[in-house]
Amino acid sequence: MTPAPGTPAHVLDGSPALPPLLLRGALLSPFKRPRPDAGFPRTRLVLPGLRVDPARLAAYQRVCGFPVGADTLPVTYPHVLGFPAAMRLMSRRDFPLPLLGLVHTAVHITRHRPSSATDAHELTVYVRGLSPHRRGTEATVVTELRTGGVLAWESSSTYLARHRTPARTPDAPGARPADTPDAGPADDPAHLPAVDTWQLPGDLGRRYGAASGDRNPIHLHPLTARPFGFPRAIAHGMWTAARCLAARPVPDAAVVRAGFRAPVPLPGTVTLAADGGRFALRGPGDRVHLTGEIRPL
Repeated sequence: MTPAPGTPAHVLDGSPALPPLLLRGALLSPFKRPRPDAGFPRTRLVLPGLRVDPARLAAYQRVCGFPVGADTLPVTYPHVLGFPAAMRLMSRRDFPLPLLGLVHTAVHITRHRPSSATDAHELTVYVRGLSPHRRGTEATVVTELRTGGVLAWESSSTYLARHRTPARTPDAPGARPADTPDAGPADDPAHLPAVDTWQLPGDLGRRYGAASGDRNPIHLHPLTARPFGFPRAIAHGMWTAARCLAARPVPDAAVVRAGFRAPVPLPGTVTLAADGGRFALRGPGDRVHLTGEIRPL
């Protein structure tokens, strides 16, 4: 996931504060005109000497179901560490997709080795590019975690801005067919055997938001979710991925892929289904919310 040669690096002196970034992104959203050939920020944000806050890590472990106090970072936690830097890029005036209404469609994680919660780390975050999607324009944001100068963890997240697109045939250049990564593994997730059922409380979005820093209003309360078309608050996509991975064995060196298919209303009931490395999260009526796969590296 190496950025283009010559991409400038900007070294941060600390993790950016999220509330002003989210506010700036919201205020700029109405003026954005997304399209796949638009310009985008070419800067790599680098945060050296990063230390994990034990209290925030413990809160994240609790809300996601990971063992509290474990020294090894949960496989999804570097995404949380990099989220403020990603928001700094995505809330910029020259980022062409509107932050409001942006949909996290998939995450692809490669963990090369476990990362200790007590080590100092270096984070790098950058926008890899834009691509056409059958429903709009998608941006790919890359996060990398290095420990002792060695790449330990990396991910790419895709974010979709929905807008009208020219009609494309399935074979047209740039068209995204239904079985590409945002749809998850190609096998039918409805046929995976159920292994657990979870009752999700109405305040789950607020609890995860406090632990992760992601306080998007669609996750917090029905009153703040309704202006965006949701009658109830919905769970964070990264919470659903983390909760599934907390319940499944993940090798020390592994590739993890998750595709977010449908929002999870809060409160609600979901079922984890799994077979080997494949897993899915289903709701009532076997509605598929998430599909994923774990593979040894």
